[in-house]
Amino acid sequence: MDNKFIDSVFVKMTEYEDIPLRINHFLKVWGYARFIGRKQGLDERTQLILETAALMHDIGIKPALKAYGSSDGKYQEKLGVEPARAMLKELTDDEELVERVCFLIAHHHTYTDVEGIDYRILLEADFFVNAFEDGLSQKAVETAAEKIFETDEGKRILRETYNI
Repeated sequence: MDNKFIDSVFVKMTEYEDIPLRINHFLKVWGYARFIGRKQGLDERTQLILETAALMHDIGIKPALKAYGSSDGKYQEKLGVEPARAMLKELTDDEELVERVCFLIAHHHTYTDVEGIDYRILLEADFFVNAFEDGLSQKAVETAAEKIFETDEGKRILRETYNI
């Protein structure tokens, strides 16, 4: 995998994001996504796309807050693609990677019609972090276990973490 590219995405995102809580959030999502992807045996290309999307998934929060005064997930999805595409174009000429990462950013709060293991893992990784940060109830986590989680490793971590 291209660790130099991931490092450059990390640097760009820490320059872009000015709130330590949000930097910590995307780093935790990236950690879960990286681990689950590796345990699920993703090929290098899919792993690279997944990790890039995990680092950038909430890039739409700043423009959503500016435009709507809200960081609602639908606003993040709608407004995250433009800054993500601009940032990625500075880092790579790999149009396929740019488009897939932008697709994942535009859908990271959409739990229906999930297309691809990278999309599934991003949802699971973001859920893990959001569940903790938002203090979700045991019941909410159990519901998510049934409706969101499909990867073996994601299910294992959820069972171990929440005694499901």
